[in-house]
Amino acid sequence: MSNPKILDSDLDSKRDSMQYDVVIVGGGPAGLSAAIRLKQLAQETGVDIGVCVLEKGSEIGAHILSGAVMDPRALNELIPDWKEQGAPVNVAVTEDKFLFLSQTGAKAVPNWALPDNFKNHGNYIVSLANVTRWLGQQAEALGVEIFPGFPAAEILYNEDGSVKGVATGNMGVGKNGEPTESFQLGMELHAKYTLFCEGARGHLGRQLHEKLQLGKNADPQVYGIGIKELWEIDPSKHQPGLVIHTAGWPLESDTYGGSFLYHTDHNQVMVGFVVGLAYSNPYLSPFEEFQRYKTHPEIRKFLESGKRLSYGARAITAGGLMSLPKLVFPGGALVGDDAGFLNASRIKGSHAAIKTGMLAAEAAFEAVQAGRYNGELTAYPEAFQQSWLYTELYKARNFKQWMSKGLYMGTLMVGLEQKLLGGNIPWTLHHRHRDHEMLKPASQCKPIDYPKPDGKLTFDRLSSVFISNTNHEENQPVHLTLKDVTVPVGINLRTYAGPEARFCPAGVYEFVKDEQDEDRLQINAQNCVHCKTCDIKDPTQNIVWVTPEGGGGPNYPNM
Repeated sequence: MSNPKILDSDLDSKRDSMQYDVVIVGGGPAGLSAAIRLKQLAQETGVDIGVCVLEKGSEIGAHILSGAVMDPRALNELIPDWKEQGAPVNVAVTEDKFLFLSQTGAKAVPNWALPDNFKNHGNYIVSLANVTRWLGQQAEALGVEIFPGFPAAEILYNEDGSVKGVATGNMGVGKNGEPTESFQLGMELHAKYTLFCEGARGHLGRQLHEKLQLGKNADPQVYGIGIKELWEIDPSKHQPGLVIHTAGWPLESDTYGGSFLYHTDHNQVMVGFVVGLAYSNPYLSPFEEFQRYKTHPEIRKFLESGKRLSYGARAITAGGLMSLPKLVFPGGALVGDDAGFLNASRIKGSHAAIKTGMLAAEAAFEAVQAGRYNGELTAYPEAFQQSWLYTELYKARNFKQWMSKGLYMGTLMVGLEQKLLGGNIPWTLHHRHRDHEMLKPASQCKPIDYPKPDGKLTFDRLSSVFISNTNHEENQPVHLTLKDVTVPVGINLRTYAGPEARFCPAGVYEFVKDEQDEDRLQINAQNCVHCKTCDIKDPTQNIVWVTPEGGGGPNYPNM
């Protein structure tokens, strides 16, 4: 989707380049763990290895959003003395609650009946954004070069088709695609191996999937959207270490989703809602469902008289083991949620990101030291299949498939598999459809009447985006691109009642009338929180998310 006026062959030939042994795309837990592990191995063996990390956010951690209850198992392996090193991992889980909600009531699952995937003894409530910032400090201390504000916008290939590296986006391009006075060409970063660690629905990861058909032997990947707020609440209501999960209301029983409410430190709680993006009713709004959820008596009682501090949203992968693509290709690998390693049954992915970052790093280090450049890092998927992470994901391989059959059937069967069979399951279920294929025409669905926000407990999108600290340079090409500009009105609005105006949690998409009183889609790209939901759920797959100018997007504190 690059603008041909800027990225033509003449300009490409003028780009400066830098050479590294390993280039890592994405400064999240997966990318930073890979970088740290590479440098650890270099220290242990007394060799040098050049490693750089590109991060599209304005700083490390700016775009990191997660619940999050963290399993420290992988962190224990990566940095065994993380406590002594000051990792912001301080609030141990003290109590687990799981509630099935009706509109006004709640039924708690007895602790003895909770499957192991919802037991969090030994885990920690964390701000993953802050944990990531700390990982960035550890990486830099080891000599990793980190470039925040420089998104990898393009994959570079060698003549033999292997990945050569990436190029960062051009800076100072105007809305019209022409260079402005501040124009700067992007930089090429060449590597013996490039690790793609962009998180769920990575921009370059998607291109690799399509070009190399990495998912042809796997189930389609499926996603959820997670929407989260950070609140400061009345100290008398605060219980540090309390973890609450819910299922049921406000979602219909045939729509996958649920909530979390985590009591962290400083009288703060993290409250969030996840909706599976395979929902069928185009009138459903994940953002509005989240606002409704907060009005439930069991949730309201914690938040009333509190203050909302921050807001954010992010897509998450949910397909699990059966949706993992081929992880390696000549010159590179997919790591963390760029591949889809999150364990939806545990609502956890950071431990998987760290572990796969380590495994990919170990394979890349061995290949570089052996002089094998631009090949396939087959040792990485082989090591994964021998790891505790594979065992964990294998036991949970049917979770999302069962839950797609409805709340009650799904809960019953997941409980049977995990509680009674202990994860030793003799059958395997498969996904058949991608999320965007599941949306029904509006004529077959019932509109949903959402209440207006009260500004105290429930809010609108624009005030929410404001406290996500989202910002984009206004004079730049829109990074939410359309393959065909006639599709939003001609198909999406007429057939599906314009679902992009509802599935976006940031008010990016609006259908408005032009001067001739004709409908048109208005894209407010400056609001985009980089959640990637539009790229996933658009029923015609007409929207393609591409990287904006470096540093744009949200800046999440403590999220």
